[in-house]
Amino acid sequence: MKYKTGRFLQAQDDSVMATFLYLGVILLAAHATAIANSDIKVDCGKDSVRIKWKISAELVPNAARLFLGTCMATTLNVLPSGEGEVYFNQKLAQCHFQRLLTRKHVTFTNELTYRPEPRSKPAAFVHAIECVYLRPPGVVPPSLNPGAAVSEGRGGLVFNMALLNEQLSSVAKSNVVTLGSFLPIWATVEQKSHQPLLLLMEECMATSTPELHPGGAVHPIIGNKGCLVESLTENAQFLPRYQSSAVVLLLQAFQLGVGEEVYIHCKLVAWDPEALDETKKACHYKKESMRWELLDDPSKSSICSCCDTTCASRSKRGVELENNHFSHFSVLGPLIIMDPSDSKANMSMQSVFAA
Repeated sequence: MKYKTGRFLQAQDDSVMATFLYLGVILLAAHATAIANSDIKVDCGKDSVRIKWKISAELVPNAARLFLGTCMATTLNVLPSGEGEVYFNQKLAQCHFQRLLTRKHVTFTNELTYRPEPRSKPAAFVHAIECVYLRPPGVVPPSLNPGAAVSEGRGGLVFNMALLNEQLSSVAKSNVVTLGSFLPIWATVEQKSHQPLLLLMEECMATSTPELHPGGAVHPIIGNKGCLVESLTENAQFLPRYQSSAVVLLLQAFQLGVGEEVYIHCKLVAWDPEALDETKKACHYKKESMRWELLDDPSKSSICSCCDTTCASRSKRGVELENNHFSHFSVLGPLIIMDPSDSKANMSMQSVFAA
């Protein structure tokens, strides 16, 4: 077995500027030095990869915008110097790794990127990651296999949902949240060989149980085919996207009942980004303008106007896509919402963080 770690793509005869031209991106001036001096180490395992990315103090506040393919960092450690160490621990079957089979080898490739702007804009930094293995016996390259076919974009999607920490830099280490603080809920879909898809949260609700029961108490969060109804009265919004296959929902922590656990139930949908309509959208209410706004293109916010009434299905294609398993029901929890004014709650929280 042979491992190959990722290396900076550098032109041998030119300067750093030539490197940037080769990558096809222009670094933002504020972070050019921080990125150029970063230190990346890659360890290819049997079926996974571990990456350590040392970043400057300038980039630490923006660690949530560092990606391995479609995956955010697993861990961020802030060093005494103010610099940071970002870790990615991921399976090669995740994060949109590309697999290439040849007669002798299996190669997995991906990219580390820094995206200070939305996904529609070019990445400010791209670093190639590659792991090469000897091809196991019996695994036939597509070029030698007459049964191989081009993906039709069906099935095989992997949906995930997690609670992020306050810095939005990685998954939260604790499920204990202070009442009134913000809950960043991250949802993503691993697209693998699919055409690019947009992840939408079509419906979300909070309950005190991990299963939904008829007649049970429900706190609606998202309804009416993608309308963030929580934003009408509370501090809730969708954060700007940094990749189409993921979305972050920001809620203010609430209690369903004294001492009750909270479970977030969501219907996630992977959709054609060019086919948004009244039934496939991500809309939140902007109190400043007193109107609904479309997350992915505010200029087309008119499709959110139905959030005040009923958003009915108009697309036959929508039914066909959902029948092909482009949607998934996911549950996040339990979340423990603690009132900081409760002394017993404070003691409980301290014991959790000290563990």
